[in-house]
Amino acid sequence: MATMAECRSALDRLSDNLAGADGDVRRAADLDRSLSCHIRDLDITFTGRLSGGRIQVLDTLEGPPRQKAEIRLAMTGDDLVAMVDGDLNFAKAWASGRVRLEAGFRDLLKLKSLL
Repeated sequence: MATMAECRSALDRLSDNLAGADGDVRRAADLDRSLSCHIRDLDITFTGRLSGGRIQVLDTLEGPPRQKAEIRLAMTGDDLVAMVDGDLNFAKAWASGRVRLEAGFRDLLKLKSLL
């Protein structure tokens, strides 16, 4: 089971990957939205912003998200680490229910190129 530090490190690497992306991926990540990522097996939530193509983690809370972020993710720590490492395909994990992504319709359309 991934630790809280490993999950935070994975989010930082994901942020770096998004910031260094080109083309459609870069445009899809160029939003300014509140973001939460609930790590179900650790029962912690990272909260922050997706802004300028980067994820900025602002806080780590125990339990599920307390406020509804504009973009909401939920998954296990192992799945987060595996996705960032390239060992788990996000689209397949999302389709199978291993990963939950919730956002407004327009944001989902824009984020689809990340899948």
